[in-house]
Amino acid sequence: MQFRKQALSKLQSPEQLDLPVRFARPQGLLVLSITVAVMAAACFWAVTGTVATTLSAPGILTHAKGSYILQSPVAGQITEVLAEEGESLPADAPLLKVRTEQGNQVVRTIDAGRLTTVTATIGAVVTTGADVASVERVDGTDDPLVVMLYVPGNKGAAVPVGASVDLTVQSVPSQQYGVLRGRVTAVGRPRTQQQITRFLGDGQLGEQFSRQGRPVAVLVKLDRSAATESGYRWSSAQGPPYAIDSMTLATGSVHLADRRPIDWLLP
Repeated sequence: MQFRKQALSKLQSPEQLDLPVRFARPQGLLVLSITVAVMAAACFWAVTGTVATTLSAPGILTHAKGSYILQSPVAGQITEVLAEEGESLPADAPLLKVRTEQGNQVVRTIDAGRLTTVTATIGAVVTTGADVASVERVDGTDDPLVVMLYVPGNKGAAVPVGASVDLTVQSVPSQQYGVLRGRVTAVGRPRTQQQITRFLGDGQLGEQFSRQGRPVAVLVKLDRSAATESGYRWSSAQGPPYAIDSMTLATGSVHLADRRPIDWLLP
């Protein structure tokens, strides 16, 4: 490559030797200063700041005593259904009439509660031990609702008792009425599908909540409020203009303990 003699002579001129060396332009110094300041602020925040973390889990509104599945103690053909879904029944209340070889037999409730599901129909033939109904154990119509969350087994240990919970209820539009408020009152052990089914009185729910393995049952007590139609506290002022029913699906967002960002980097 050919260079002009004039350019080469300027570089070789001794007059150039006493000129100061320019290490960085002013614009470069400004960018460097800003970068150092940002990194220092980030390090300070990582040590002193906190980040709120949440854990989402599926659940269901129910009552603290749960439900039970009523099974037929006899085999035969159902001739009459003596109660309707939603009806409150005392213990030992007649529910079905079954024609057997020994004559008509009556299937009765075990404990007092609300009849949530009747799977048996008139004319159907049942065997001994067949599921015929689900009954939710309640002492009265004013029994408060709770929410049972089913947290994945590997995350259950992270849920502290007393943590606040925001609940999105399936039957309530959250964009309009907000979320339901509650707090964790108990963290149980991992539950099998059979245990969930027995507590909720529903085999489909037992399968649904245990698809990812054995979940940890987390009991959430709902915050009460006399200012809302439902009787519970919502993120909106009034909440929905109607009551909420048990056996309604919900999704809970559990607020875990705040953590410093640097904790995620340390072993």
